[in-house]
Amino acid sequence: MTNARFTLALLALWGLVAACNQTSTKTETAVSAAADSTTVAKKPGWWKETVVYQIYPRSFRDSNGDGVGDLRGIIAKLDYLQDLGVGTVWLNPIYASPNDDNGYDISDYRRIMPEFGTMQDFDALLNGLHQRNIKLVMDLVVNHSSDEHEWFKQARSYRTNPYRDYYHWWPAEKGKPTPRWSFFDVNSDAWKYDSLTNSYYLHYFSRKQPDLNWENPKLRQEVYKMMRFWLDKGIDGFRLDAFQFAAKDTTFPVLPAGYEKNIIKYYGHGPHLHDYLQEMNREVLSKYNVMTVAEGAGSGPADAMLFVDPARKELNMAYHFEGVDLGLGPKGFQLAEFKRLYTRWDSAFAQKGWLSIFLGNHDQPRMVSKFGDDRPAFRAPSAKLLNTFILTMRGTPYCYNGDELGMSNIRFDKIEDYRDVATRNGYQQVKNQGGNLSAFLATAKRFARDNGRTPFQWDTTRNAGFTTGTPWLKINPNYRDVNAAAQDQDPNSVLNHFRRATAVRQEHPVLVHGRYQLLDAANPHIYAYTRTEGQNKALVVLNFSSEPRSWLLPAGLQLSGAPWLNNYPTFTPAATLALEPWQALVLPLR
Repeated sequence: MTNARFTLALLALWGLVAACNQTSTKTETAVSAAADSTTVAKKPGWWKETVVYQIYPRSFRDSNGDGVGDLRGIIAKLDYLQDLGVGTVWLNPIYASPNDDNGYDISDYRRIMPEFGTMQDFDALLNGLHQRNIKLVMDLVVNHSSDEHEWFKQARSYRTNPYRDYYHWWPAEKGKPTPRWSFFDVNSDAWKYDSLTNSYYLHYFSRKQPDLNWENPKLRQEVYKMMRFWLDKGIDGFRLDAFQFAAKDTTFPVLPAGYEKNIIKYYGHGPHLHDYLQEMNREVLSKYNVMTVAEGAGSGPADAMLFVDPARKELNMAYHFEGVDLGLGPKGFQLAEFKRLYTRWDSAFAQKGWLSIFLGNHDQPRMVSKFGDDRPAFRAPSAKLLNTFILTMRGTPYCYNGDELGMSNIRFDKIEDYRDVATRNGYQQVKNQGGNLSAFLATAKRFARDNGRTPFQWDTTRNAGFTTGTPWLKINPNYRDVNAAAQDQDPNSVLNHFRRATAVRQEHPVLVHGRYQLLDAANPHIYAYTRTEGQNKALVVLNFSSEPRSWLLPAGLQLSGAPWLNNYPTFTPAATLALEPWQALVLPLR
């Protein structure tokens, strides 16, 4: 659904405006010979050393021509994933769903969405990944369900139904419920009247996503049983979607005026949230050697640490949004602010806990369009630089499918081209209020989630090799220039640079575990830092600029040999580095 869930990027969007069928024989043979290979070797803490590759299944590859990506499509590209050098795949929801929010509205947690395939397809995918020593992490979406889930159907049938307390209800005879703001509702109203029982139900997101009642121990046990179902199949972990919102003050007190401008403060970290996580760990997670990720971890490092401090026995890793929320204000992206933020988070986690490092996902615009320069002259070097940043910071890197190619925003001109519920409802809200629709669409071109959801660009054939049918979402016209097939053959491509970067990270543990130190903090164009572990030391220099820049090596730093990674073909060692536009260097130090 969203990162924290709607992300502040799309909150800003609303606020600004209101004011192929071919299958690899090699792959199929490997999958058919899986022979119950459902586990991979996992040492303790393996999730610190892995590289996570996020797949948005609907847009990755379509195997049957219906225009929607599916599990068999992913299976056909398992060798591609292996060649990337990634160690873990995070799969966006594939559970049964009516698709109001592209699978984040789940109607059956133990079934596969028919558009995506069958449970047999899932088992083949899991086996195929594990054969290649790639682990699989799934989304756990339990802040809410779909209104088409059997629990909710039962809950709304009559007030004394045993499933009634699986959700949050407000009887109409008490009058209108205390106001609560909704991310996706066209009226921003999180209470929906239901005439069947003359009551309102709570939905922080879409009206078709009623919030689950975590105060109810029976609900919690249902969730734990579902988690065991997937873990016993052999999956390697969960990303907990929007879970910071799961705990509510069920007295629903009046919130101060303007609370919707700081939703994390008023919706996150409700009563007993960490009690629930500790119970989940005690009853489920501690029984398996798995990776667990908190999507959205409060308003800052101190909140995030509560989720991942090992002594608290909750989750492994925090996935914060402050970095991707930069650049939304009138000043746009400011490198100095970006450096301060990542340095602050690293410092807070220097001694304990663990972070995720990412710049793109299914709820964000394409990272090269947001943080880089997607003009033809600079798209490739800036995409390489951003991937270098992700893969050289301390923390587990998360790479979103297509970013290894430098895929960019599509920038739709018409609301009819969008499929995302957040954008479409936001447009309708602005229209209802008589707002500036042109301004809304202009902002959507920069920040709308569908920019990051366009189908994967495999080759230059019709529909970029994604489907033989009509794609569910339009394909970026630049696929003829930006596609995996062409980049595979080009040693200087974004794709091959990504492959080199994952290999460098694996070869040099200092880039995983080493201490991070920021250099030249005030420089408005250069982001430079060292990574140090014992006698091993590396320097990372990133020119966040579309102009050549010079950078003087700080006193005491001595280069030692050729670059481990360089997104340009040549390098001349010197006391002052001459950097090309968007040049990214990873250099060994004495």
